[in-house]
Order: sequence, then C-alpha cells, then structure tokens
Amino acid sequence: MRHARVACFGSVHDAVEIDGRLKLTDGRVVKPADVVWLPPIQPETIFALGLNYADHANEISFKAPNEPLVFLKGPNALVGHNGQSRRPVDATHMHYECELAVVISETARNISYDDAYDYVAGYTIANDYVIRDYLENYYRPNLAAKNRDDLTPIGPYFVDKDDISYPMQLGLRTYVNGELKQEGSTRDMVFDIPYLIEYLSSFMTLNESDVILTGTPKGTVHVYEGDEVVTEIEGIGALKNTIVGDSVFAR
Repeated sequence: MRHARVACFGSVHDAVEIDGRLKLTDGRVVKPADVVWLPPIQPETIFALGLNYADHANEISFKAPNEPLVFLKGPNALVGHNGQSRRPVDATHMHYECELAVVISETARNISYDDAYDYVAGYTIANDYVIRDYLENYYRPNLAAKNRDDLTPIGPYFVDKDDISYPMQLGLRTYVNGELKQEGSTRDMVFDIPYLIEYLSSFMTLNESDVILTGTPKGTVHVYEGDEVVTEIEGIGALKNTIVGDSVFAR
C-alpha cells in the first residue's frame, strides 16, 4: 500500500492511494492535485550515506569508502512532493541525488544482517540535494552543504515493505526539465540495506520512523533556479521538486 501525508480542508491528514486518488483516514476521497504534499514520514533521525555507489564516487574522483560514510540530517531539511528547494545566490555547484530511503519499523539495537529486513517498515524516495560549494571535503559534508531548510524533498508516498519484493534491484532515474540525466540501480550500492542496518544499530539505537538515505548513483549535474527535477524509483513513484532562488524570499 502507498501511504501519504497531505494538507487539505484546513488540516493535515494521513492518506492512502487508491486507483489514482487519495483516501483520507476520515473517509473522504480527494484528487492528488487538490492537496499539499507533506513528507510521508516524520523521522527522529535521518541517516545519509555518502559515496555509497562506486560509480558516483568515481564520478567525483573519489574511491568508495571501506566502511559506510554516514552523516546526519535534521528534520527541517525535508520538504514534500511538489515542494521548492532554495539555491543560494552564491552557489555554483548544486546537485540533485536520487536516493532510496529506508524507513525503520521499530526501536531496536544490535540487529543482525540476516534479521535486518524484519526492522524495515517500507521505502520512499529522497532527493538529497547537495550544495558542494560548502563541503569541507567529500568525506566530511558539513551542515551548510546538506542540512539547509527544505533542501531534501521526500515522498510522495511511503510504500510498505511487502510491496517491494527486491529492494536491492530497483531502477533509479532523475529528470531535469523532462530530460533524463541520471540512471542507475540499487544493486550497485557499495553497502546494501541489511549491512547498513546492522552497522548503524551496532553502536546506536534505531527508532521507529528513522530514515536511512542510501546514496546515489552516477549522473549528478548542476541545477539552477527554475529547474523542475523529478526523481523516480521503480515500484515507489516519482518525486517532483522545483529549484527557487533567493529572490523569492524576504530575506
């Protein structure tokens, strides 16, 4: 089942997708075009993986790491489907990153590799934009590069684990203004989903609704004010976002 969080009729609603429409928990049915899309999950902690596809590491002249390169993101970075992300006026290297997002199902620690999928609730799509001008280096992405408000679109839907039979064999694509720019597969991750869950839970507790952003394949290019970016993952959907500049903000 595909789940969503949306705003309509003056309040926030959980919803499920049925035959191309959204059924709210109160029973009302609305058109997707008539709602404001919110992030489909509300995580405590967002884990993000750097250089978790070897081809992307090579693309930016780095080798894949020997152990997961993980950093944290704050919840204010998330924005829903059809949302806007800000490109600072002084930025010269803003790149999209289509990523499979893994949602944790329950609080746990010391999860084994073999049991890891038992702790997955489902999956969604994230576009983990990075403004590379602000990186210390590729192994130490700092807050200004990855944690700006509304910099990380996520959604539209959260899809139940049982509806995705082979999460390590999903196609990923990114379109900029309708043109295909990025294409890859989750099978090319350096560290797969069970490994990441085992690794993270070995030294810290994972909580229900925590999210793991699993990295992006090669094919990242610059985006600019006015660009429409669509990141899609097989079996999950397509996440649309627009780049806006500083001029639309009061400050």
